[in-house]
Amino acid sequence: MEKTVVKTSSNLSEIISRLGKVCNFRSIGVFPNDEKPNPKDPCDEVDTFFVDDDNIHVIISCKPSRKFRWDNDEVSKLFNIVSELKLAYLEFQQAHSPYDPDKIIKADNLVVSHLEALRSIKRLYLKTKQRQAKTEFDALHRLRDETEVNEKHLGKLKAQMKAKESEIHSLKQRLDCLVAENRKLEERIMSVSSFEFTFKATSKSIHDFAKPLITLMKATDWNLEKAVESIVGNVTYSKNSDKKFAFESYIVQRMFHGMKISPWDVTELMSFYEPLDALTAFPDSAFSKFCGQKYLLVVHPSMEASFFGNLDMRGLVLLGKHPRTMFYRIFAKMAKWVWVLGSFAASLDRKANIFVVRRGTRFSGVYMESVVRNEQEQGDLRVEFITMPGFKIGDSVFKSQVYLSNTKW
Repeated sequence: MEKTVVKTSSNLSEIISRLGKVCNFRSIGVFPNDEKPNPKDPCDEVDTFFVDDDNIHVIISCKPSRKFRWDNDEVSKLFNIVSELKLAYLEFQQAHSPYDPDKIIKADNLVVSHLEALRSIKRLYLKTKQRQAKTEFDALHRLRDETEVNEKHLGKLKAQMKAKESEIHSLKQRLDCLVAENRKLEERIMSVSSFEFTFKATSKSIHDFAKPLITLMKATDWNLEKAVESIVGNVTYSKNSDKKFAFESYIVQRMFHGMKISPWDVTELMSFYEPLDALTAFPDSAFSKFCGQKYLLVVHPSMEASFFGNLDMRGLVLLGKHPRTMFYRIFAKMAKWVWVLGSFAASLDRKANIFVVRRGTRFSGVYMESVVRNEQEQGDLRVEFITMPGFKIGDSVFKSQVYLSNTKW
């Protein structure tokens, strides 16, 4: 730091005048050429004042302004300078009474020194505030630019989000439709699966009733060959035991004859393990009438008379009652499954229909299934008779069970 000593005259008025100028100057000093400060750099001008005999010495220094920080030290320093300024001003006043020029000059020097110190703090504070304001302005300007860029980016993101929301909404609607379709499909699959179970149960119940019917015919010396021939003649059977299927065909023809499938509520009927209990509980139900009518159609009076020696069961049925015999119990079980099968088909599809295959029809694996499981369904096979009708429910086909042969038609 370069310091310069400036001597002043001892004239009091001139000294006071110079002191006033000192309070207003901005920069005084002599600097070597290589140590001149940058005129743009703020300086702390006055460093020290002191008086020697008749001259006042003003020591001036120029150094780069430090960055002002308004902290506890600066506040403490400010209060100290103000306190010292008050004391110096008090000494200045006391030097006038009694009037003492030397004390006046010294006191005045102190006042000026403290004023310059305050002025220096003020300049540092203001310049720091200016720098802070400029920094804040630059930061605000940058922030505004960044905000504009971000707002543009945000606008694009909002547009993308809107497009995505529209896509999500569309996908959600599609998902809801697929879920609804899947639910319907699951219900249909379950319903179709349940119908398939009912279809098989009905077929088994017909087979179960044919067995005691054949047994009773044998026991009462019926000519089974003639009976088979009367049901369907000129059939070439693969083996003699296959003739039992002719009796199943006889039962099926009469049980499904003229049957109009309707969506009856079979919940109560299915709640009874024994169909006879349901018939007793609901003697006037549609199923009760169906069961009685079909018994009279399937079991011929000559059959019943030869089987049991009387027509007592037939008489009860004609009166709208249902006898609790083993034979009738087996028949009622078969009638229940036939009734449930038709009701179930109609409940699944109002347009559901029963189809039968005429004798002599060429075998088709799409609509038919051979009742003889081990039979090779190859060659020019033709239908001899059916043992179970087929059902068409919507797009689902439940194949008719048929007995096949190689008979030339």
